Amino acid sequence: MSNINNTDSVKKQYANAGSLSARMSIHDKYSTNKQGFRNWIFANYKIEDGMRILELGCGTGDIWKSRQDTINRASELILSDFSEGMLASAKAALSGCENIKYELIDIQAIPYEDEAFDIVIANMMLYHVPVMGKALSEVYRVLKQGGKFYSATYGEHGIMEYLAKIFAPYGVRDDSSKSFTLQNGDVILKRYFNSVEKLLYIDSLAVTNIDDMVEYIASMSSMAAIGGMPKSRVKEILCENMTGDVLNVPKEYGMFVSTK
Repeated sequence: MSNINNTDSVKKQYANAGSLSARMSIHDKYSTNKQGFRNWIFANYKIEDGMRILELGCGTGDIWKSRQDTINRASELILSDFSEGMLASAKAALSGCENIKYELIDIQAIPYEDEAFDIVIANMMLYHVPVMGKALSEVYRVLKQGGKFYSATYGEHGIMEYLAKIFAPYGVRDDSSKSFTLQNGDVILKRYFNSVEKLLYIDSLAVTNIDDMVEYIASMSSMAAIGGMPKSRVKEILCENMTGDVLNVPKEYGMFVSTK
């Protein structure tokens, strides 16, 4: 994501759910771990009765679908994003759910009082933040003592590294942000939180329809160099790397659980 710490670039990429849905769909179709990353993330949340929860960068809100019982256990669930388009998608996806409040929020300036929340969530988004210290200071501030901060992210040896390697002869490199990954996230979080635990999700992609992978690549701003190639040539290169009828793509995802 060719330096996505640029706020305007992020806003453009996440103005609506289109590109994000395209990227999510390939994981839904071809992941070898059938639990699903979102289900795994949710299974690791420790939500108790009466908790107040804030999610930052909620995206489409899909992780909360069919979770009405858990939502009802919270005293309040606030889903926020800095994209109005994403919030609109979340509202539509969760229209039948009560006890949810939707807010347009920048993680670097959270408009709530100190120690307001039992749980704060920021999944797959911290690597977009322009000033990490400001964001994490804000998260720490609004968390209650003993509260949990859940932050899922990717590693540096997954899909992007793999694609950059096979397209390297064509001038492609991995330009995805490395500001918050599984490799450095714990060091960053320990500057603010008393305890940080790293959880790993074991998975890969086994892609059988290469057209889907071509569209996935087209949706990613970090693969801009590939965007200048004809899709037919992109497909040929991917096919050259298949084993039998399958393109095996490594994934590296996980989550940090930080305690105030």
